[in-house]
Amino acid sequence: MEDILIECSPGISGDMLLGALYDLGVPKKVIEQPLIDLGLRDLYNLEFRESKSCSIRGIKAQVENVGGSPKKRNWRNIKELILNKHLEDNLKQIIYEVFESLANAEGKVHGIKSEDVHFHEIGAIDSLVDIIGVCAAFNYLNPKRVYCNEPMLGKGFVQTEHGKLSVPPPAVIELIRQKNIKVLSSFDSIEGELSTPTGIALLSNLVDYLKPPLRYSINSYGVGIGNFKFPFPNLVRVYKISAFEDSSSDQQINPKCEEISIQEAWIDDQTPEDISNFVETLRIEGAYDVSYQAINMKKNRIGFSVQAILPIEKKEYFRRLWFDYSNTIGVRERTQSRWILPRRRGVCSTTFGKIKVKQTLKPDGSITMKPENDEVLRLKLEHKISIDEIRKIIKESSQKFKAFENWQ
Repeated sequence: MEDILIECSPGISGDMLLGALYDLGVPKKVIEQPLIDLGLRDLYNLEFRESKSCSIRGIKAQVENVGGSPKKRNWRNIKELILNKHLEDNLKQIIYEVFESLANAEGKVHGIKSEDVHFHEIGAIDSLVDIIGVCAAFNYLNPKRVYCNEPMLGKGFVQTEHGKLSVPPPAVIELIRQKNIKVLSSFDSIEGELSTPTGIALLSNLVDYLKPPLRYSINSYGVGIGNFKFPFPNLVRVYKISAFEDSSSDQQINPKCEEISIQEAWIDDQTPEDISNFVETLRIEGAYDVSYQAINMKKNRIGFSVQAILPIEKKEYFRRLWFDYSNTIGVRERTQSRWILPRRRGVCSTTFGKIKVKQTLKPDGSITMKPENDEVLRLKLEHKISIDEIRKIIKESSQKFKAFENWQ
């Protein structure tokens, strides 16, 4: 089983990725079969054409709407379309996840429930073909792991059915935030939309590592050409590779040392409720951790000792929070070092469905995984069984892990 490496050069879109996968050797029949199964065959015409960008050859995927006026679909329509048809379970799941991530992002930026999101560009037939076709191609290739470099977003404006929007569009920003995707920028950021919502949604759901492996060999590759003309090749490459020794985690096994800031104060003139609210504010604003306890202070008053562990680069910001949101008139601060093991968050399929988990990479190269505590408590309430039983079932039924983020 081979690995896949997606090279965003410099961005990514659904049609470019589809063209690259076809050029890699995925048959057109594989790409179109789920579209036929979903009853969409008479609504589009899909062609793959040889094309060039700055003299570099590749394949351009072109989708033509042949069903009259483009139909606008909401998430509810698309969800029913996917779930009510006979698709292979793995394929149905990944198609569903891509569209769901888009619906959640659109719902967030428009301030509505994801169920009520009315897709425009995303619900058009060309986007349906791009998303479903790419998912079908990956399901056919069945890679062991999928790698991708960090994409660029571009700048300027793009014309949409919502009117003219700044680049990156709001949905792209929200997808990047939700999935904790790292992106690249430069001092002379490129004018134009380099990464589309469709492209970022596919990337965030299909890719295991947002970083190329350190050592690999290239077995074959395909090139997808984009529609926009830039002063550089506008393309996406998809490689079949053999990555060696799981090099995505090579050189990360040793614990790493980093500087952190410790800030603390003793407060004896605020209520427990006020202290609780202040501690929650510190956590929301990005403190690594916060602890507090009751202590005896001067004049025999009961007060609170509050200590926060913070990112070193945000220590000045947190100093202001102490004075803005607590009654303290002084804060003690020191810089310390800490050693941490690489870890990352993601989801894992279990008999309970998909749950959020955290992986830790041990010095001997082994990986441990445990469910997030909030998930365990949620499952306890839903299934009315003990926490120990919940953890046992999760451990015994855990299947493929999919990361939200790179090793941190």
